[in-house]
Amino acid sequence: MTTQRKAVDVVMERVPLTSRWASERWQPAAVSIGTAQSPQRGATPECGDARGRQWRFRGYEIELHRSEAEGYWLNMTTPDPRVFVMWRMSEDGATPPAHPVIVTVSYNEAARFMDGGEQVDNVPMIPEIAEWVQAFVAANYKPEPRRKVKRNDPFAAEETDRGGRNGPRR
Repeated sequence: MTTQRKAVDVVMERVPLTSRWASERWQPAAVSIGTAQSPQRGATPECGDARGRQWRFRGYEIELHRSEAEGYWLNMTTPDPRVFVMWRMSEDGATPPAHPVIVTVSYNEAARFMDGGEQVDNVPMIPEIAEWVQAFVAANYKPEPRRKVKRNDPFAAEETDRGGRNGPRR
């Protein structure tokens, strides 16, 4: 039970802009439960409307690994759990130009992607994915017990000598 997988579809959205520097912005709009096995990941994105504003990419997976359980736990303990989509713009003139690369629910993994200079955006997590991730976290993650921290207190020895908290009163 070290790795679990769930097929998902990613919807990328083109947002028109009124700016002299850019005419549009791309972003993930949703992540939903996908079909069991797609032949090729993202091979044929489907246009969701006549204006080409939303494109559905099929064949992606969210993988849950025991080594990432802390990142899943951090995500699930927030008031609004998210799904993170790492995506890139195509350089070969493909339609649509934006395409998802990796889908994850780990805060830690998403942070590593962003530290590496990748484009990562998040979308709300649907209940079906949240229940699946919560069950995985419950079975595979146990927070480390909190330890007392010994502080470097330069006056601790003086308090003991003067009859403070740590020694008898004279």
